[in-house]
Amino acid sequence: MNKRFIAGAVCPKCSKMDKIVMYKKDDNDWRECVSCGYKDKMNFQTQTRELETRVNVTEEEKQDQLQVIQIEPLGKKH
Repeated sequence: MNKRFIAGAVCPKCSKMDKIVMYKKDDNDWRECVSCGYKDKMNFQTQTRELETRVNVTEEEKQDQLQVIQIEPLGKKH
């Protein structure tokens, strides 16, 4: 089991900083305080929606958002 410290993490029980280690056991992520022994299972939400940026928008979606404005020169009559 490979444990690693989480920089800046504060223990919810003893409130000490930089004493939390994180490790994987039985396909679950766990955190544990090396100071007071507090331990709990981490639950990460994987159903987050990716924010739209100019990098992850398809060309077709860009074309749907494109607005074309035609401006006629002054003095030209219909």
